[in-house]
Amino acid sequence: MSRSTPRIEILDPEMKTIVDPAAPFTAVASGLKFTEGPAWLPRTREWVFSDIPGDTIYAWSRVGGLRVFRTPSHRANGNTTDREGRLITCEHGARRVTRTEPDGSVTVLAAHHAGRRLNSPNDAVVKSDGTLWFTDPPYGIKPDEKEQPGNHVYRLDPGAAEPVAVATDFLMPNGLCFSPDESRLYVADSSSERHHVRRLRVTRSNALEDDGVFAAVAPHVPDGIRMDAAGRLYSTAGDGVQAFRPDGTLIGKFLTPQVAANCCLGGPAGNELLITATTSVWLVALR
Repeated sequence: MSRSTPRIEILDPEMKTIVDPAAPFTAVASGLKFTEGPAWLPRTREWVFSDIPGDTIYAWSRVGGLRVFRTPSHRANGNTTDREGRLITCEHGARRVTRTEPDGSVTVLAAHHAGRRLNSPNDAVVKSDGTLWFTDPPYGIKPDEKEQPGNHVYRLDPGAAEPVAVATDFLMPNGLCFSPDESRLYVADSSSERHHVRRLRVTRSNALEDDGVFAAVAPHVPDGIRMDAAGRLYSTAGDGVQAFRPDGTLIGKFLTPQVAANCCLGGPAGNELLITATTSVWLVALR
């Protein structure tokens, strides 16, 4: 089958328990510049995603179709929601992390660390205790604009003025997600030297301890990652979204015509996978 046609690839019978091998891919958007940051908004029952160079966040639903959610978006990259359903956005261009309030206003949550500007926040996740965790590689800035000494993973505590660096040994930290019980944090390193997803133990004080490499990802590198309630990890790659068992075994792929940058689990019943893949966005219904 042509690479121009998205499809499911089964590598292990467990993949069939996740998705019908013949499941169709719904084309949500196409012809954009570079799509990223999918998130499900429970308040409005819409999917949102970013077009980074297009400087726009879009929203989509089966009822309302595609609409502009916000422009300019300050070249928004990763998106997630907090425990109140508010949109959290990594503003790649403005070098900050923001929250969209119910009235549409935007609150800046983090823009500096140790008195210096962040690099270009990439992706974020919110823990059940309200802490916000995000990655900060330098993809959105020029080398001479970088103010941080490294590319770190940060934690922002509720009410804190600045985030705390909780992992400083990544080359290019990118997508991140928690295990279902939040005892582990998974972080993609999208550097060409590593191109793997690491697992870190989360201590009672919300510090991180290395727990080794979870899985190497190829072709290309891991970017956005998500985890389902059964502890299976979904990582974007050069050929689409790859699904891994909790032990790191690759069980199948959601193959896309272009390189996938991010993915998200959600939808009205929580059983949909939205994939942002370069200039397009695809939706797949899961079992």
